[in-house]
Amino acid sequence: MRLSPDAIIFWQHGFFKLNATIVFTWGLMLVLAIGSKIITRRLSTDLNRSPWQNLLEILVTGIEKQIEEVGLRQPQKYIGFLGTLFLFVAAAALCTVIPGYEPPTGSLSTTTALALCVFIAVPFFGIEEQGVGSYLTSYVKPTFIMLPFNIISELSRTLALAVRLFGNMMSGAMIIGILLTIMPFIFPIIMTALGLLTGMVQAYIFSILAAVYIAAATRVRKPKPEPEAKE
Repeated sequence: MRLSPDAIIFWQHGFFKLNATIVFTWGLMLVLAIGSKIITRRLSTDLNRSPWQNLLEILVTGIEKQIEEVGLRQPQKYIGFLGTLFLFVAAAALCTVIPGYEPPTGSLSTTTALALCVFIAVPFFGIEEQGVGSYLTSYVKPTFIMLPFNIISELSRTLALAVRLFGNMMSGAMIIGILLTIMPFIFPIIMTALGLLTGMVQAYIFSILAAVYIAAATRVRKPKPEPEAKE
C-alpha cells in the first residue's frame, strides 16, 4: 500500500523525480485556474444568471461570511488567499472519485507548502494592517521575555497545520485502502463518500485556522486610556 503519492514516480533522471504529488498538484492548480476563468468570463448583474454564477456567488458569499465571523473586518481583502486555500484542499479531496487520482494533500511536502503559505501570509497581512514597527513590537508584549515564546509559537503552529492536514488526509486514505482490500465489494461507495466528507471538513478547518492566525496578526491593539488623577 502506498502511504503517499510521493511513492508514485512517473519520470526520473538522476536526482530529479517527477512524482504523482507534483503532477497532481500542478494539474489541480491548472484545473482550478481554467475553471475560474471559464466561470467568471460571462458574469451578469441581471436577474437571469447562469447556474455556475449562482453557485459561485453562494460559495464566495459563504467564504466571506466565515472570514468576517472569525474577526477580519474586511473579508474581501483576504478572500483571495483564504478562498484559494479552501478550494485547493476541497478540490483535492473531491477529485478522489477519479480513478488513478492521488490527492496531493496526502503528501507531507504539499501540506508543508500550504502551511508555509500561511506562515508567510500572517506577517504580510499583519504588517500591512499595523505597520512594521507595531507588528514587530507585538512579539515582545507584554514583556521582552515573551519574544522566544512568540517565535516558537509561530513555528510550532505552522508545523501543526502541516502535520494535521497530512495526518488526517493520509489516515483517511489508509483506512479506505484497508477496507477495500478486506471487502472490496461493499465499502467502496460508502468509504468514498466518507472520504469526500472528511476532505471538505479538513479544507474548512485549514482555511478557518489560517483566518484565525491572520486575524490575530492584524488586530490593532489600542492602548488603554490612563485613569484621570483625582484631585
